Amino acid sequence: MDMSLPREIHRAVQSAEQQPIAWLGEARFSQFDVEFDRELEILWARMRGAPLPNFNPALLAEARELQRAIERSGGRIQVDGAERSFRYVVLGSSVPGVFSLGGDLGLFMQLIRARDRAALERYGRECVDVCYHNVVHYNIPVTTISLVQGEALGGGMESALSSEVVIAEKSAKFGLPEVLFGLFPGMGAYNLIGRRLGRRVAEQMILSGATWTGEELYEKGLIDVLADDGQGEHALHDYVRQHGRKANTHRALQRIRDTHDPVHYDELISIVNMWCDAAMELTDTQLKLMERLVRAQGKRMARTDGAAQQREAA
Repeated sequence: MDMSLPREIHRAVQSAEQQPIAWLGEARFSQFDVEFDRELEILWARMRGAPLPNFNPALLAEARELQRAIERSGGRIQVDGAERSFRYVVLGSSVPGVFSLGGDLGLFMQLIRARDRAALERYGRECVDVCYHNVVHYNIPVTTISLVQGEALGGGMESALSSEVVIAEKSAKFGLPEVLFGLFPGMGAYNLIGRRLGRRVAEQMILSGATWTGEELYEKGLIDVLADDGQGEHALHDYVRQHGRKANTHRALQRIRDTHDPVHYDELISIVNMWCDAAMELTDTQLKLMERLVRAQGKRMARTDGAAQQREAA
């Protein structure tokens, strides 16, 4: 579906193609765990991410497949032969301690060193597609929620902020580290932070290269619901129950927000092009900094996997 179409035309086309999700329970995805909570009418999409919990090409492809299915469903799903509704789409993670490490830095380095700008731009557009479709809640009457338990860095932070509601545990870690190696977050951070806190704050956060806890971003107003550590899902369930009691009001406010302060797809694509230009200008020293970060991420995940295997063996 071409999301550059005017929204009213897109909705008419999308409505004609409606098809309830019917594949739940199948081994359809390798990068996601997809589940349906019947009681709370939640469609869960928990990112696995392999070999690293980042936005690698395989995860991006599966994310768009899942998003297209959600768009076509009209908010309907088939479970045990019966058709049910889902009112919430929740993006979370199956990786302990990590929501998402963001962009595929190893791929970035490979494409920059090969001077393959076209492939780098294609990757950036794929990231924007995933972010944008979540921002517009798939043009169906659902509420998108991100549940952040652990690290949400770079593109991970951008993807979390692309949801209408962001729930985070107190010690969850958010960061935009791109400035440390001469880049900027190019897949929506400026627009998404600016939409909530204003452009000036967005620029300050992007330029700082800092990291923040969930508690710190809640105080800034960037997080909607703050949960105690280990209680993220309980906070999510409480939010959904309270939200459901005022569903009509929330839906109206959602439409007002979309109308008053929209995120434009063509603007996101323009930023991706600027990001690609900046990436192609990175020096060898800056690429080596990126390389060290990739190695550190790999070692950390190897330790995490080893610890998990030891727990299972015990």
